[in-house]
Amino acid sequence: MNTGGRLIAGSHNRNEFVLINADESARIRSVQELSGQTCQICGDEIELTVSSELFVACNECAFPVCRPCYEYERREGNQACPQCKTRYKRIKGSPRVDGDDEEEEDIDDLEYEFDHGMDPEHAAEAALSSRLNTGRGGLDSAPPGSQIPLLTYCDEDADMYSDRHALIVPPSTGYGNRVYPAPFTDSSAPPQARSMVPQKDIAEYGYGSVAWKDRMEVWKRRQGEKLQVIKHEGGNNGRGSNDDDELDDPDMPMMDEGRQPLSRKLPIRSSRINPYRMLILCRLAILGLFFHYRILHPVNDAYGLWLTSVICEIWFAVSWILDQFPKWYPIERETYLDRLSLRYEKEGKPSGLAPVDVFVSTVDPLKEPPLITANTVLSILAVDYPVDKVACYVSDDGAAMLTFEALSDTAEFARKWVPFCKKFNIEPRAPEWYFSQKMDYLKNKVHPAFVRERRAMKRDYEEFKVKINALVATAQKVPEEGWTMQDGTPWPGNNVRDHPGMIQVFLGHSGVRDTDGNELPRLVYVSREKRPGFDHHKKAGAMNSLIRVSAVLSNAPYLLNVDCDHYINNSKAIRESMCFMMDPQSGKKVCYVQFPQRFDGIDRHDRYSNRNVVFFDINMKGLDGIQGPIYVGTGCVFRRQALYGFDAPKKKKPPGKTCNCWPKWCCLCCGLRKKSKTKAKDKKTNTKETSKQIHALENVDEGVIVPVSNVEKRSEATQLKLEKKFGQSPVFVASAVLQNGGVPRNASPACLLREAIQVISCGYEDKTEWGKEIGWIYGSVTEDILTGFKMHCHGWRSVYCMPKRAAFKGSAPINLSDRLHQVLRWALGSVEIFLSRHCPIWYGYGGGLKWLERFSYINSVVYPWTSLPLIVYCSLPAVCLLTGKFIVPEISNYAGILFMLMFISIAVTGILEMQWGGVGIDDWWRNEQFWVIGGASSHLFALFQGLLKVLAGVNTNFTVTSKAADDGAFSELYIFKWTTLLIPPTTLLIINIIGVIVGVSDAISNGYDSWGPLFGRLFFALWVIVHLYPFLKGMLGKQDKMPTIIVVWSILLASILTLLWVRVNPFVAKGGPVLEICGLNCGN
Repeated sequence: MNTGGRLIAGSHNRNEFVLINADESARIRSVQELSGQTCQICGDEIELTVSSELFVACNECAFPVCRPCYEYERREGNQACPQCKTRYKRIKGSPRVDGDDEEEEDIDDLEYEFDHGMDPEHAAEAALSSRLNTGRGGLDSAPPGSQIPLLTYCDEDADMYSDRHALIVPPSTGYGNRVYPAPFTDSSAPPQARSMVPQKDIAEYGYGSVAWKDRMEVWKRRQGEKLQVIKHEGGNNGRGSNDDDELDDPDMPMMDEGRQPLSRKLPIRSSRINPYRMLILCRLAILGLFFHYRILHPVNDAYGLWLTSVICEIWFAVSWILDQFPKWYPIERETYLDRLSLRYEKEGKPSGLAPVDVFVSTVDPLKEPPLITANTVLSILAVDYPVDKVACYVSDDGAAMLTFEALSDTAEFARKWVPFCKKFNIEPRAPEWYFSQKMDYLKNKVHPAFVRERRAMKRDYEEFKVKINALVATAQKVPEEGWTMQDGTPWPGNNVRDHPGMIQVFLGHSGVRDTDGNELPRLVYVSREKRPGFDHHKKAGAMNSLIRVSAVLSNAPYLLNVDCDHYINNSKAIRESMCFMMDPQSGKKVCYVQFPQRFDGIDRHDRYSNRNVVFFDINMKGLDGIQGPIYVGTGCVFRRQALYGFDAPKKKKPPGKTCNCWPKWCCLCCGLRKKSKTKAKDKKTNTKETSKQIHALENVDEGVIVPVSNVEKRSEATQLKLEKKFGQSPVFVASAVLQNGGVPRNASPACLLREAIQVISCGYEDKTEWGKEIGWIYGSVTEDILTGFKMHCHGWRSVYCMPKRAAFKGSAPINLSDRLHQVLRWALGSVEIFLSRHCPIWYGYGGGLKWLERFSYINSVVYPWTSLPLIVYCSLPAVCLLTGKFIVPEISNYAGILFMLMFISIAVTGILEMQWGGVGIDDWWRNEQFWVIGGASSHLFALFQGLLKVLAGVNTNFTVTSKAADDGAFSELYIFKWTTLLIPPTTLLIINIIGVIVGVSDAISNGYDSWGPLFGRLFFALWVIVHLYPFLKGMLGKQDKMPTIIVVWSILLASILTLLWVRVNPFVAKGGPVLEICGLNCGN
């Protein structure tokens, strides 16, 4: 075998080889011999081990590091060698850190460096290599002298110099015979982890470099400067500048910002949270006393009313418990973007930040305006993140040529917009919202060319808007023969329900740069294939298609999901999420980072609680202190591995007691110690035997190829298992097992695009786990809740990030009808989950889901059922006023105190939540009002619609008919659209108003004594009317008059219910009128 005079080393377990140049020109004489080396970090002399050998921290490059610095780097640093960046392996006697093997308690990791296990990653890489090298020729046909590949498959890199070493990944030629260059001539001999000649200059092997010492000197100088700055700014404490004791502090290196945590928790102050928790417990006790009184004091003359009210109140109490206790541990978080830059963005080096794939989903461009989608895409392309780390994928599930053409124009305008944003650091980076904000745009802008370029950019954007609006106007009328492209080819998506998959890369390929000559992030248009007879699963199916396409083309380890109308308002939003995802200590178990939803274009009073501030600022903070917030469908950064259905890394168990702390005569401990040693010894023996067998199978002697049958069978079985889970695409399967992402460098763009078309085909998900255990989960129109729930069941945790500047902003329906239909869709999804096998009441036990987190998920799928007792309970005041009965007997002093304590506890709980959540009283009150409005309308219809869909298979839709809107600010607020959702709350409102009128009239006619019992009924009825007041304003609109159709339907239903009550009257005794002797002698 011709090695060109170079030494071959490698690790078969990692499937890599290192080619080291050791010719005369590459030898660099070191200043000291290996036996007398000093640590290149702290300068101390490197000690000897127990076996009188020099301590070697890194077995790859033998960079001189002493044991204290080695253990500190493993415990507090990035756990990698400073020179070759190889992860430090655990050396016998060193404490364990995250990432070490948990089972091997006292075994040196370096002893098993050449242990070969066919894990899924290597099996997938083998299949991928076989797929991509089809037709290129394998190694079997190569001459014996070319059996050592260099950098690329069978092609030597001309840029490999004598003072560098190259990472070699041997190719695979399919499932036939393979050639494995043996790292040792004798495969039966155990691999040696130490140098054979410690006195020999390590530079002779090609490892050393004089430049490294210069870099270390620079690093030491910078560290000293940082320590001097720390000392100068606050370390002296008035003791004088000559005091050097602080520099001897062993904890001083932790003051390096690059080693500090990237985020931290900020618990709610105890002065606010402790009274809140005490009040919850007091309210729970008051609730128990309240039900004790209610159950033991029935109303005999209105037993039906009393029983109905008690059942409703019990349901409300259970709902309150499910909603309240997940708020027990609210927290806030703080991120450190400067530390993120110090850790992963070194000056003069490529950025170490992880790549991110951004998903934007749209369906109908006539309902989701292309201009809004274009602004979202522009804000993504201009984000403050390395351009080579960002890829934007736009899913057009409607296959509309309007969206395609609008995205093409957006890519052209981005060549001007992106450099303008980064040059002047503007916010937000969505042009529509940037140019429309009412503020002094010259504030903090001192660049002399800013005004001139801003005006020019605004003109360019106005021209861009004209082009997009012209496209929308043209698309209003579709030609009979369908749309055609510029070259005369028919548009493939003319038939929305039957078209092939389409992929177009607009930006990110060579030759397309911005106006300043800089690279742009990748922009890809994707429209998945659709055929009749296939269930495409709506948005969830589209998102899963984007996962597979992005895995083939870019395969970033993290994903950002935004709706087409949610633009990036904070250009550092991705960096904010990376402070949690890339934190080496706490980021490994984070499956996603959820940002709160903020909205533009909502009126100041927020009549229908569109901002949903109580949920995002109170409930989500409470969940963040347990296992993390739920996924809300947009503004969320995912870990790709979590979406693939993998379990979260298991938390290391703390070391238990050993026999060192017990007497030697402790038989039980001795037995356990012997058992543990025997287990480790057996595992060590089995590992060595397996390693020997693999080396024997892989031994190559003088170019003779030996079949590797056992490894091939194992690889084939692993590959089949992965394909059954992920689908029949070797390229995607290979990418799915790569935790750090990345695509094969040797793959041509044409090959990757062919694979991308395959993974968005209709039948790709058949007989796989997509939508069941992988990706966005199918089975509900609210796939977001279901997807997050599955991740939490796998043991992952999520994080809630609330930066000072809102990360994302979007648009929300502000008129009553659209708002009710939005809530209807959410409630329908909850009903579907409740009636499915994924219901959190009975699913996911034995996994990693915490109990309080389960309470939250149960509440998220149970709340539509509250509509039934809510409507009944809101009808009781009118019934009481019309009949003269009440749901409670004559109130005693004890009962009065209970009722007062109940209402006071409710009010004070809300006040304390507003304090630690930072929510205003207006937002809290609007949330309470819309809870009644939505429960009496959307939740009720969602309940019946879900029951019909799941149990009977009947799909029902509630259509919306629009009326003309007024012009002016917030004109959409006054748009009225007739929908059947308006009937139940209108009926409740009318019957309660009628009840109040009847009750007051009856009290006036009956005299003074009847006013006392009337107050309780009036309070009850007015409580309902006040909660429905925004609904009344929404129906009246700007003209202050109600549509005729609403009046007719509501009066009809109210009249029917009133007549039915008079006819049936089930709450009055059936014994006839009660006659009493008045005491007057009428005969005289």
